[in-house]
Amino acid sequence: MQASYTLTPVLNFLKKLSKNNNKEWFTKNKDVYQHAYAELIIFADALLAEMNKHDTIETPSGKKSLYRIYNDVRFSKDKSLYKNNLGGGLRRATKLLRGGYYYHIEPGNSFVAGGFFSPNAEDLLHIRQHLSADPKTLTRILNQPTFRKTFGSLIGEKVKTAPRGFDVSDPAIELIRHKQFIIKHTFTDQEVSSPDFHKLVSDTFKKMRPYLDYMSEILTTDLNGESVISSQ
Repeated sequence: MQASYTLTPVLNFLKKLSKNNNKEWFTKNKDVYQHAYAELIIFADALLAEMNKHDTIETPSGKKSLYRIYNDVRFSKDKSLYKNNLGGGLRRATKLLRGGYYYHIEPGNSFVAGGFFSPNAEDLLHIRQHLSADPKTLTRILNQPTFRKTFGSLIGEKVKTAPRGFDVSDPAIELIRHKQFIIKHTFTDQEVSSPDFHKLVSDTFKKMRPYLDYMSEILTTDLNGESVISSQ
């Protein structure tokens, strides 16, 4: 039987943290944080169980999906010691299922995102070549009414004109310009605080599947549709 949870303590803690982002306050309120974090683990476990009903996830547990609240300030302009959000990521299993799921809990700015945040140079070129050869299939997925209502348009960093090796007049240029291929859906604090938020998140992730599955197909086949994944 699934344990119950509430993410209201998470939202409340993060609201206070955003106004007191220092070690002294965090240490004094460590027990409040630990209680909120425990609720988040229960949510993450429930989400993982729900996700495995319709996708294959290799992340072993809800806790393992969570990111640390501590900021790495070594290479960041933001020197805040702590993040003002909590979240996690779920990895799809096997080389055939590409793309990842991300959930982000922050007062007034909670969302889920999915897709390809930082594809390596080889994968990025492979995606662009496929899109140049056939922009219609992905465009059809992105323009499907339920998809557009849920996620809007494709987001992420783009090059300003055309990447090297591609022509600015390419019919697929608006897709090809992308360096990141991300889709996103936001939630209200009221939705985050609901007892079935894990089901709402899972359902939203499920609506990403046509996009993720097609991008997986692109990344695992050549331009002739032959598999590029070794059976070894």
